Amino acid sequence: MSFFGSMIPAAAWGHAFAFAFQHATTAVAFHQHHHAPRLSCFPGVTMSVGGDKNNGGNARAESSSSSIRRRSLAAMLAAGGAGGGGGSGFLSGLFGDNDDGKRGNVANAADGGFASKGPTNEVVKSVNGMRQRRLGGSDIIVSELGLGTQRWVSTDFNAPDKEQVFKFMDKALLESGVNLIDTAEQYPIPSDGKVASEGDSELVIGEWMKSRKLDKGEGRRKVVIATKITGGRNVTPKNIIRDCDGSLRRLGVDYLDVYQLHWPARYSPQSNWGQSLAYSIEAEKSPYWRGMGGSTSFEELCIAMQGLIDAGKIRGWGLCNDNAYGLAGCTRTARALGITPPCSIQGDFSLIDRKSEENGVAEAASPYNENVGFMAYNALAGGMLTGKYADRPAALDNAERDAVIEAMRNPRGRMDEFGWSRTLYRYRTEAARAAIEEYADIAKGAGMSLTELSLRWCRQRTLVTTTLVGHTSMEQLQQSIDYFTRGKALGDDVIWEVDRVHMKNRLPIFSSNRVGKDWDGEGEIGERIP
Repeated sequence: MSFFGSMIPAAAWGHAFAFAFQHATTAVAFHQHHHAPRLSCFPGVTMSVGGDKNNGGNARAESSSSSIRRRSLAAMLAAGGAGGGGGSGFLSGLFGDNDDGKRGNVANAADGGFASKGPTNEVVKSVNGMRQRRLGGSDIIVSELGLGTQRWVSTDFNAPDKEQVFKFMDKALLESGVNLIDTAEQYPIPSDGKVASEGDSELVIGEWMKSRKLDKGEGRRKVVIATKITGGRNVTPKNIIRDCDGSLRRLGVDYLDVYQLHWPARYSPQSNWGQSLAYSIEAEKSPYWRGMGGSTSFEELCIAMQGLIDAGKIRGWGLCNDNAYGLAGCTRTARALGITPPCSIQGDFSLIDRKSEENGVAEAASPYNENVGFMAYNALAGGMLTGKYADRPAALDNAERDAVIEAMRNPRGRMDEFGWSRTLYRYRTEAARAAIEEYADIAKGAGMSLTELSLRWCRQRTLVTTTLVGHTSMEQLQQSIDYFTRGKALGDDVIWEVDRVHMKNRLPIFSSNRVGKDWDGEGEIGERIP
């Protein structure tokens, strides 16, 4: 019996269901009449997605037997029953309670027409010492270390070129048990449209896949490709199909393993690389988000992604730079529609950015709740957690003019480059640097580098399914592989020391002593100043 069922008499349930059904159907009719393009999760509808084989799509017509089945509110109410005692019904089914009123077991998200293959983060196998885990409730299995490709063949001063990138993939994917590549239609960043253009990262990956005979057949199944559609107002049902086809074409493959929103289709304070914690109702109601019919709804998003799955173009889908509201909104909508929920959410996560463990994402993603995998990026905080900036400040933080010029002339990394240095300031706040110094001392005491501590800590967090790491040299890649395949887990004493630092300096990247207005009325950590 659900909580609601235990509190409300049986007779009252019948009236409540009738009232809910009447008003829900009225609302649906109003919604359809006044917002024709918007889809509701209540009516039973089917959707077919076509495709042009020459345009990168798989072009398999959706048969009637594979039509997307939608559960209407009436059917859900009937399934919940106006049975005596208000037992396991519509509300309890939707929120995953069992007949005895207890929360669901592991892989709770199996309800609603999508059969979970198992709990997220389950270790399925080990290849050359690299553990591979289940991503969400899907049958997609990913290595604990994934290749981040944001700067591959970009215009950055130290960006790996095509030859280096090929060597990275040979080493990681063919020799070391890594099977995951994460990219995006917007990569590389930065690009100038001349030396490097958006989409080039996918093109290079596609060339490598073809040259190694991994672009089709049995070979294709050896590599998990996760790519992204550009977020915001670009995310519409039409553009989801168009942009997916573009990625398929550039990658030269018939399907994608995971298709992700680079950032939410709606307004969210987490959209800007997760830089903001504060929700702004003024931003929410801005013309950008509310104009022209508003942003794409959860229903439209879920239905469009299911269309790609039914067309054979993707195996699963996910979110990036989102929060617990977005995650649960998508999973619950998909379950109500009886279609495939997202299998992953990707977010900024490191020793100095543990917000995803504390803002509801970890709870929502848990196999006991929505059963969604977590891809961690920026585990080294833009290079700050490697220790290479410990000897002197990043270029823009240095008060000495000559030192600034020298740092930019011979940069140690992105923090010494003008554009990136401003963008990544959040990892260099006074609070962040103080925490990093303490973490460096912990690493030294444990007989390891700060880089090793950072990656091994990330690897063994219960939230994390896989950690995406970018590299600029083969030496860096080999170190990452070693950290994920060798040695024991960090001891309780080390974890305790790390947690002590965290407890007294929580979320340091959101705390800044440089609060002068910068850029478009924002402080340097990206948080808008009232």
